[in-house]
Amino acid sequence: MAVPESLSLAQARRIALAAQGFADPAPAGVPTRRHLRRVLDRVGLVQMDSVNVLQRAHYLPLYSRLGPYPTALLDTAAYRRPRELFEYWAHEASLVPVGLHPALRWRMAKARDEAWGGMRRVAEEQPGLVAWVRDEVAARGPLTAAEIEHDAPRETGNWGWNWSAVKRALEFLFWAGEVTAADRTNSFARRYDLPERVLPAAVLDAPTPSDAEAHRSLVSIAARCLGVAAETELRDYFRLPVAGARRAVAELVEAGELIPVMVQGWRHPAYLHADARLPRRVRGNTLVSPFDPLVWERARTERLFGFTYRIEIYVPAPQRVYGYYVLPFRQGERFTARVDLKADRKAGTLLVPAAWVEPDADPGETAVALAAELYRLAGWLGLDAVAPPAAGDLAGPLAAALVGVAGVR
Repeated sequence: MAVPESLSLAQARRIALAAQGFADPAPAGVPTRRHLRRVLDRVGLVQMDSVNVLQRAHYLPLYSRLGPYPTALLDTAAYRRPRELFEYWAHEASLVPVGLHPALRWRMAKARDEAWGGMRRVAEEQPGLVAWVRDEVAARGPLTAAEIEHDAPRETGNWGWNWSAVKRALEFLFWAGEVTAADRTNSFARRYDLPERVLPAAVLDAPTPSDAEAHRSLVSIAARCLGVAAETELRDYFRLPVAGARRAVAELVEAGELIPVMVQGWRHPAYLHADARLPRRVRGNTLVSPFDPLVWERARTERLFGFTYRIEIYVPAPQRVYGYYVLPFRQGERFTARVDLKADRKAGTLLVPAAWVEPDADPGETAVALAAELYRLAGWLGLDAVAPPAAGDLAGPLAAALVGVAGVR
């Protein structure tokens, strides 16, 4: 791509979608480890979340880019040897390529200053407990918090989720890199073990970069994954400190890896990655997770797509506008609808509490495309049926379109 001085909004949108993997060809057959690696290279990390009303959050970004795929692909990469991913605080709780372990050690080293308050307090006030917990993991790991916390005094009160002192100690050790996630139980509880028993030796033996080198490496990855972005978004991708990220951006500009550009309608300067692609168009329809890196920075989502979006899980039910677990629906280069979804696994049905069309989208065309996508998603989730939507301004057209799709299946 020729070096531009400015980009139209449509160009920036296509660059961003391509950088995130939405312009890549769909797998011809069942997705393989090769396809998984391609997506991981596009997104840089996969955010985790405990909400399971539809599907665990870390599985959904791969579905949005690959279509139906065996989730065991991701499980194997994260929790079987040779490991390609490990759990750590990157954007939020995330699955991150193991090769980034050295670049995240600066955060591990700052655990006593930057970990959440309850973790820091237990490290400061009960160092003996923290040492005891680490010794328990070393002697008996991998372990969940529940498997060892009965041996230690449990605290109650108003802190966080009323975690026990043992859980806080484990999370402090996890933040500090002294323990890591060996795997997850069926209930999604983390099982902790020592890094040397989990991560590849070559990764642990790799030299630790300086903070500046680490920040530069992480901003570089963020820029590649975003394609074109403002400084705040480059910083947000790995939740970097302001000064460190700003310095890294300046150094990457000087090195020619980032190109300052203006984007139509953006108030702040943007930075284009030197290897960014600008496809002529981006095709395909797919639902996108609330925790997908394409949309997790909500101000960027609004600037790029004209799509105002927030997740309403933590909003009291009477105050919700669209629903509890609402996914944006992408048609080509824009978002045309949003749909509240829930998997009723016992009934084998994908529930649609609400469906809403965007103001500039055609309700009929959008409903037909969304109906096909909902059945594709249901099949991936192992569900047999899609219920008609219960509410929303797209409910009528979507209900009719679902009947049509069901009739040709």
